Amino acid sequence: MSYLLGFRCATCGATFPPDAVTYTCPHDGSNLDAVYDYARMQRELDPRWIAHDTARAIWHYAPLLPTTLPEAVMQQPTPLSTLGWTPLYRAPRLEQRLGMRALWLKDDTRLPSNSFKDRASAVVIAQAMKMGVHTIAVASTGNAAAALATLCAGTALQAVIFVPQGTPEAKLAGILIHGARVFVVEGSYNDAVAMAAEACTRFGWYNRSTGFNPYTREGKKTAAYEIAEQLALHTPTPTRFRAPDVIVVPVGDGNIISGLHKGFRDLHALGWIDHMPRFIGVTAALAPSLYRAWRAGREDFETIPSQTIASGISVDRPCDGVMALRAVRETGGVFVEASDEAMLTAIHTLAAEAGVFVEPACAAALVGLEESLRRGWIQPDEEVVLQLTGSGFKDVRSALRAARQPTVVRTLEDVARALV
Repeated sequence: MSYLLGFRCATCGATFPPDAVTYTCPHDGSNLDAVYDYARMQRELDPRWIAHDTARAIWHYAPLLPTTLPEAVMQQPTPLSTLGWTPLYRAPRLEQRLGMRALWLKDDTRLPSNSFKDRASAVVIAQAMKMGVHTIAVASTGNAAAALATLCAGTALQAVIFVPQGTPEAKLAGILIHGARVFVVEGSYNDAVAMAAEACTRFGWYNRSTGFNPYTREGKKTAAYEIAEQLALHTPTPTRFRAPDVIVVPVGDGNIISGLHKGFRDLHALGWIDHMPRFIGVTAALAPSLYRAWRAGREDFETIPSQTIASGISVDRPCDGVMALRAVRETGGVFVEASDEAMLTAIHTLAAEAGVFVEPACAAALVGLEESLRRGWIQPDEEVVLQLTGSGFKDVRSALRAARQPTVVRTLEDVARALV
């Protein structure tokens, strides 16, 4: 049973029944946000039912989602039907070095395509199956495309991908190997977004692009549910869900932070958590459009060519920027900028001190945490979750820049000299 009432425009506030809109607001083109009947959900749903369900996929939260996979697909254990419930673990060495009470890492590099974007693609695919479409297209800097290609593989759906020039080879490999049709756009990510939208209109494809399809946010919010449920497993007080004090999130288009915020808003509206966490968004210093809007107190964005190495958060203009700003402002958080050099250092730190190999965009979360601690935006006694979004294998070239270089030896004496 779906509790979805419809969709609300983020700008004009107009509301629409679920089947009356597909992508953005027909009045002003702004992003849409799913609206649920929380009062009925409170009456009819018991969080214990979810907590006792041992099928730990994102579909574990089907009553809180706008759509779900067909029953026949759910019965088959595939990457699409089983993804989710990624590890949430402590980082004791980082806690000690940073002087923190509790630091958790939510490791979505463990998803099928090694990226957080699988969550969004799965829910979009479920909606596509419901609609009876056969082709899904997406514009992406790599991770969303790889997620769509991976999860469409083995289904009757065809993935069509538009990526900008300069997309890392490892990400391209992960897209191509799964049978997607790939187009490299001569231009930026935002140029790819525009071409994907035009192609979907012309050829009748379903558009999965971030900040355009409202179901992407609904998929990404499942990470918030998992964080709250997993934290509850580590509390001495019996509970079903528990929110941390702070969540630190890498931000490009803004859809991940808006999705996490939406998930915690759902839980708070249902009374399943007792407070909203504070959100810290971390952008690349060389992709400054969203950060500048936040500093200026605005909800409109300049188009500024991105020059960052962090492909996962490399955007000229954020496609879900308004909802990202609200996630931070409404929770009393801040945005932090991360330099390329700081992200490279953070890749090494997370690998050496926490055993997690991440790409530059993901490492931005640690940069934001360290800066927030220095500035007093996060207190050492607060419980903090870093949302990890993409594997280091997505961008091996950057990882090699961050790593210590190997020593070439011919004899054991060479090894001994190198150890001095």
